[in-house]
Amino acid sequence: MTDYFEVHERDGAARLGELRLADPLTTPALGDDTVSDAGSLWPDDRDVPEGDEATLTVLPHRGLPAGTPDEVADAFAVEYPDVDYPSAAVVSPDTATDHGTDAYVLANAAGYVGHAAAFVDAVLETRRAVPADTALYLPGVATPANVATLVYAGVDLVDTDRAVVRGTQGFYQTTDDEYFLEDLDELPCACPACQVPREEFDREACADHNVNALEAELRRVRRRIRDGRLRDYVEGQARHDQWLTATFRRLDQEYAYVEERTPVLRSAEITAATDDTIRRAEIQRFAERVTTRYRNRFSNPLVLVPCSAAKPYSESQSHRQYHEAIGWRGHVVSMTSPIGVVPQELETTYPAQHYDSVVTGEWSATEIEFVSDVLEAYLRRNDYPKVVAHVPPEGYREIVERATADLGVDPVFTVEDHPTTADSLAALAGELEGELKYPKREREHNTVRAIADYQFGAGEWAGERADGRGAGDELFDDIRTEARYPKLRVTDADGEQLAAMVPQYGALSLTLAGGRRWVDSDVPTRTVEIDDFVPHGSVLAPGVVDASESIRPGDEIVVEGPSAFGVGRAAMSGPEMVESTRGIASEVRHVEER
Repeated sequence: MTDYFEVHERDGAARLGELRLADPLTTPALGDDTVSDAGSLWPDDRDVPEGDEATLTVLPHRGLPAGTPDEVADAFAVEYPDVDYPSAAVVSPDTATDHGTDAYVLANAAGYVGHAAAFVDAVLETRRAVPADTALYLPGVATPANVATLVYAGVDLVDTDRAVVRGTQGFYQTTDDEYFLEDLDELPCACPACQVPREEFDREACADHNVNALEAELRRVRRRIRDGRLRDYVEGQARHDQWLTATFRRLDQEYAYVEERTPVLRSAEITAATDDTIRRAEIQRFAERVTTRYRNRFSNPLVLVPCSAAKPYSESQSHRQYHEAIGWRGHVVSMTSPIGVVPQELETTYPAQHYDSVVTGEWSATEIEFVSDVLEAYLRRNDYPKVVAHVPPEGYREIVERATADLGVDPVFTVEDHPTTADSLAALAGELEGELKYPKREREHNTVRAIADYQFGAGEWAGERADGRGAGDELFDDIRTEARYPKLRVTDADGEQLAAMVPQYGALSLTLAGGRRWVDSDVPTRTVEIDDFVPHGSVLAPGVVDASESIRPGDEIVVEGPSAFGVGRAAMSGPEMVESTRGIASEVRHVEER
């Protein structure tokens, strides 16, 4: 149980938190001025310190290296006392467990620096073993170059030890490199320590500069977390060091760890500047849901088109030209890197309208492989009477041919040079001649159902039943739609509102009636079970009795308790709600007293 640490914002495994000392500290941060070490038990027995609320006290400890045999670890295990002030316990990945402290210090942290697999394994094993609402402290490892990646992995507290030591050894640190001080003709920094003539800049000043650079980088990292864009920064910044690049790639391979902590929706734009973007949790999650939860409900031919720079795609000039040629006689699916494929009903759904790609006119081998795999999986799940590929010859055609090679599908290509030429658009219109238009009502209803499939499918139910009915059919079978796309309101046959489409995220926001329909359906409900009270505005973690494991930050949820029923949006994952003793578990939009 933690009393002195609270997480306020999340960006994947990175968190913006508060160490609630007498003078609160916003994390991720340096712990030099706030951490007091009571000392090791190896040389001597030590009394439990008195402690105070001004500092985080590391209780007397015995650090053990990773790989210590169990019998040795058991023999020298420390029983940490229950104290009434901010405290921390020293643990290794093998011995980490809940000691009831507010923070955990990873022993031998410096030994993992430079070893991506060992570092990721150590952080993940420790984070999984200690409560979610406690801080993780890695002493002796932080530099201006690596601290962004440390935080991205889930580290909350660091110190200046490494920066100071390297400075006194004559190493000048920046966010992209470390230089021998003697090799610098001029100082590439404008911090206070560097405001002296070069010949007067000694190793003591170098240590001061390193600390300044580390503090500045932590400020930048905190800003990135607030903006929901730390990963964009890490993808570029970490490339200056091979082990840092290897580290975030290893984290991408730990999909379950990162995905559980990654919001399902947000307004921050994803910058797709490298092939590594494809492996982001948001991208992989979207591709997985489109190919396992989404189900096409139109009987018209499939029309594959290229994406556009403007988002959502339908507002771009090129897509308006496609629409004029198609005239609602075909089901439009956009092909794009790094997203994969985007059915027209999901064009506003995060992250389909929240990314920007680097356009070179050429596809990389990684992009071709990923998009073709996603398209193949999509076509295996959805049957169409015809596949029309209205895409440029370069890259796109290869993707379509690869995706359909083993499916017995013979796509019709309608572009010789460019998709928006008169000849190409005429060829597209000609391929759809004789097809019936689907009406606006069908389009709107299918959009609502497709978003429901994407949003509410879960676990073994996986968005569909044996009879093919998905979450959209279960929740929104007999409905009416009001207002204009993309701000549709959904009502039942009697006119009671069930949900509204949120255009910023392309998600559905439920009313109480919609929540009750969800609970009464066969669709697994993401439920937050609360204690006997009526929430107003939000539910704090101490009030949570239980929560569905499938809940992710940003998910639509149902709140139920002896005295209340409500609907809202999750602020943390389901497992974190259950583990945490501080922080907002969920926002509550509508609630009724029972």
